[in-house]
Amino acid sequence: MSASSQILSTTMISTISPRLAKNIKRNVRERIIEFILMLAALSAVLTTFAIVGVLLYESMTFFKVVSLKDFLTDTQWTPLFEDAHYGIMPLVSGTLTTSAIALSVAIPIGTIGAIYLSEFASHKVRETVKPILELLVGVPTVVFGYFALLFVTPMLQKIFPELPGFNMLGPGIVMGIMIIPYISSVAEDAMRAVPMSMREGSYAMGATRFQTAVKVVTPAAISGIIAAYILGISRAVGETMVVAVAAGQQPNLTFNPMDSAATITAYIVQVALGDLPHGSIGYQSIFAAGLVLMLMTLSFNILGHALRKKYRENY
Repeated sequence: MSASSQILSTTMISTISPRLAKNIKRNVRERIIEFILMLAALSAVLTTFAIVGVLLYESMTFFKVVSLKDFLTDTQWTPLFEDAHYGIMPLVSGTLTTSAIALSVAIPIGTIGAIYLSEFASHKVRETVKPILELLVGVPTVVFGYFALLFVTPMLQKIFPELPGFNMLGPGIVMGIMIIPYISSVAEDAMRAVPMSMREGSYAMGATRFQTAVKVVTPAAISGIIAAYILGISRAVGETMVVAVAAGQQPNLTFNPMDSAATITAYIVQVALGDLPHGSIGYQSIFAAGLVLMLMTLSFNILGHALRKKYRENY
């Protein structure tokens, strides 16, 4: 009996059906694809951890020389001077001021544009305007920087004659224009995801198209709209070339948009171009500044996640 069973099993293995063999090959391919996708996901996570690790390691070298108290409370940032000061607040004030100006431009216009594209524009208009808006994302930021310096600032000087050539107002406005496509596109997608039944119910209650858009669709899509705002904030805080070209790169502790200033990213670019020798304490300061920038962006993203979770609507 054992010999017969062995012969039978050998015969079954040698006569596997083509369909079963095909399924086995398909399962192997699927496992390989899953493994590749897992590696891609892990590479993004590992890259993030590597960036954080480098910032922390290099910042520790900086903080061995400069105390954390001086770093957070000193009102001067002069690492290029002989009497060096490493107070981060002038760079933080410049970053927050330019970002606030940009968001004051981008959030209203981007939201209004999203409402129009989602609720009022015809299909032809939407399919024409939205790709044009998204094309603005591909314009190099250095182009926006010189647009701010050579076009926007001279126009503002006609309104404000005392406005200097380098200031935070012009770059902030141009940054806002640059961020509009991000906010408008993401917010419009969120509004389009609101079920049509909610609109139809609003119309059935006698609401106008505008009332439906503002009082029904927008609140229903608020979690996605907040995500668009957080994306815009992160984009503004991390902007480099516009402020590096047009804001003056002069670290001043001021929140006056009429003054020149420097941002965290602009300072990192300035030092990375070779203004300080590699390995010096001044050079190490870019990692401490980068760590502050990362914490600012992380804080905004955590806040946005909390708001999205609070106001999320499930349909």
